[in-house]
Amino acid sequence: MSLDDVVRMIEEGKVKMHEVDELLKDSNLATRARRMYLERRLGVELKAIGSTIIDFNQVYRRNTENTIGAAQIPIGVAGPLLVRGLYANGSYYIPLATTEGALVASVNRGAKVVTENGGARSIVIKDGMARAPLFKLPSAVDSVKFIDWVRLNLSRIKEVAESGSRHLRLNEVQPFMMGNNVWLRLVFNTGDAMGMNMVTIASERVAKWIEDNYQGVRLISVSGNMCVDKKPNAVNFLMGRGKTVVSEAVISRRYLMERFGITPEDVVNVNVRKNLLGSAYAHSYGFNAHFANIITAIFIATGQDVAQVVESSMGTTWAEVNDDGDLYVSVTLPSLEVGTVGGGTGLPTQREALQMLGVQGGGDPPGSNAVKFAEIVAAAVLAGELNLLIAQHRRELGRAHEMLGRAGKQT
Repeated sequence: MSLDDVVRMIEEGKVKMHEVDELLKDSNLATRARRMYLERRLGVELKAIGSTIIDFNQVYRRNTENTIGAAQIPIGVAGPLLVRGLYANGSYYIPLATTEGALVASVNRGAKVVTENGGARSIVIKDGMARAPLFKLPSAVDSVKFIDWVRLNLSRIKEVAESGSRHLRLNEVQPFMMGNNVWLRLVFNTGDAMGMNMVTIASERVAKWIEDNYQGVRLISVSGNMCVDKKPNAVNFLMGRGKTVVSEAVISRRYLMERFGITPEDVVNVNVRKNLLGSAYAHSYGFNAHFANIITAIFIATGQDVAQVVESSMGTTWAEVNDDGDLYVSVTLPSLEVGTVGGGTGLPTQREALQMLGVQGGGDPPGSNAVKFAEIVAAAVLAGELNLLIAQHRRELGRAHEMLGRAGKQT
């Protein structure tokens, strides 16, 4: 059967686009057939979308559906960035996939400042991926009794939760109640995987066991939005989801004055008035300058779940003048959701980006690569934040975008 025959079958409604992979037994050919159909149907040429090194037989039923090609985003590199963490200890070149001019340059200059002042210290202080099944009880009184029963049966729930994976560990069960609704926020350690799919499967298993063993309870949804996934929220800001990580550095007063003509007090002033006061006035879930810029670029480059930038970019930048008169600066990311196995991390370019950082695949011991990766990401965010605070005090932001983001454009 030729590709023209398959395209004709799609056009005549004899086969659906999602059925072509099974029809041809080759997802690379199926990708071409769907692209040919769209080109004819829409009267466009999809040559660039079709230019890719991806083997769609590796993508089928794993990363996406109805493939027609791939999107290409430029990857720049910032660094070297010196990181001194528990697992990340050395100089790293940060891959950043972005279409925003000046972003890579911003992180690069920040990395230089941090590195020349002794590097960034990073530490993961909490590690747990959450999923929160929602249960309905007959009444609020029954909800209280149900939560008490859950607490008495934690060991059995843990056994059920962990039965499907040797890498999964149930850390804790956090109950929330509203009337006759109960959320059980199940928090897991997922090794080197970001782990959202792992914890969803485990949570479904736990929910079924609960329904089978507690009379009067009914599962409404395996994800009751107290997890919280891909939405800005206070729960993850306070309790964490994924990795809660801090990165900090000290920049000397002399360095700032000689290199930039500014003082630590200047940087602190911008941070307090912009990142803290401005964000508070706006009731923002992010007390920072641009966490999302750096995290998104790293997520795309390394195959993370990009939609989780929503909660991964929540966080706070803190700056103060220390007892020596130098600038202390830190970033705290309460809900950084990253992994080095699973999802998009196995795609060819994303795998290479992780290899650049020395974190591709599973770590030894398990989970160490994901923690190392989180330490590096936080340090990169610190570099980007510090540079933007400096740039805004020096009124360089607009000029940088004119130079690096508007080439060939009319002003």
